[in-house]
Parts: sequence; C-alpha cells; structure tokens
Amino acid sequence: MTIFTSLAALGALLCSVSLFAQEEPSPAPTLTLAQLAEAADLVAVVRVLDTDYQYTREFPSGGSAFLEVLIPYKVSRPLEDILEVYEEGLHAGECYFDNPSVLEEGRRHLVFLTFSEEVSGQYNGLAQGCKLEVLVTTENRYALRYPLNGLPVADDLTALVRELEFQDGYAVLDEEEITPPERNQLLADGHLERAGDLRYRYTRGVPLEEVRKLMGPAGLTLDRSLR
Repeated sequence: MTIFTSLAALGALLCSVSLFAQEEPSPAPTLTLAQLAEAADLVAVVRVLDTDYQYTREFPSGGSAFLEVLIPYKVSRPLEDILEVYEEGLHAGECYFDNPSVLEEGRRHLVFLTFSEEVSGQYNGLAQGCKLEVLVTTENRYALRYPLNGLPVADDLTALVRELEFQDGYAVLDEEEITPPERNQLLADGHLERAGDLRYRYTRGVPLEEVRKLMGPAGLTLDRSLR
C-alpha cells in the first residue's frame, strides 16, 4: 500500500467518523412540567397492567405496555379502556415500564404521552421520556416520589417537597436495589429511612395537587365528554 492510498483510506475513515458524529441525535432539552403538559396529547396518572416486550440482554428493546388510567388530566380524544404505549430501541428518553408480577399491583406513574403517528390507538412517549413515578400515601393520596424517578424536569420542586408516609409497596426497596453511595446520600438527606433488615423506605414526595398547579392550563382538559 502506497502512502497515497494510506492517506486516502485515513481520509475516508475520518469522513465516516465525522458523518457518524453528525448523525448522533442531540439530547432533548429539559422541560418544565407546564412545557411537558403542553407537548403531550395525554397527561394522566396511570397504573401498569402488563407489558409485552422483546428483550436484549435482559433489557426491553421493543414492544408495548398496557396502562389503566387512574386520573386523567389532559385528554385530547375519548379515552381508551386500556392505553397501549409502544416503544422501540434503546435510547435516551425511552418509554419502557416495569412489568408487575402476578402477585403485585403495577407501578403508578404520571405520564406524558403523544398519539402514535404510525398506529391508530397507540401512544408514544416524548423525546425527553414519558413518566414520573407516583406513590400512594397512608392518606390514600398520590405524590411524586422524591427525588424524582423518571424523566428530567426543569422545575425546582424543593419548596414543594413534603415528608410523607407511604403505604405503597414500591416505596420500600431492598438493599441490592440501590448503590451504597446513593443509599448513604439519601439517608443523610432524609429522603430514605431504614425499614427493617437490609430494607429502606422513601420518606419524601411532592403532592400531585401541587404538581397539577405547575402544569398550568395546558395540563387540564375541561371537556368532560373526553374524560
């Protein structure tokens, strides 16, 4: 191989690397709750009923989740009895849900979804993601788990965080479900407490009535015929 062919090959390689870098999607901007609600076709508190995913190395890589709507906030068409949320691939902002076992209720989430452009009746997540985890308090009220678990939010929610008692089974986690540095930091900040041997419980949340205010008019449908 001559020096000229070597340089040509190197140039082609650098060109392909440059093109690949240009094709990498830029991360979606972090939005406020009001902006997320405005961008979504459906905003609701839901419970996961079931999932039908394909898996790659134990991670979901495509398929649908099936959700029950508990509280509809923003609705842009008559609600289906069960929502189907489709996702495909592994990427930032992916919209996959944990599948509940036969013996447990599914997790609850505040979701921000859009109508599928490809399949009638299906939903997709936003580019930023699609959900924030919701827990049930001992007073049977809903609150976002804090620190938030799910898509990033631009709002500063610090002043809205409350110390809460949760009856939700998902408020309790085993030691292996969290890394030691994260666990120790949450314990030090008062967001986590010990709940028996090698188990911990979340202690803070943001009441959904406060979250609803932050979503603004774009996060509420007044047309009762759609709800």
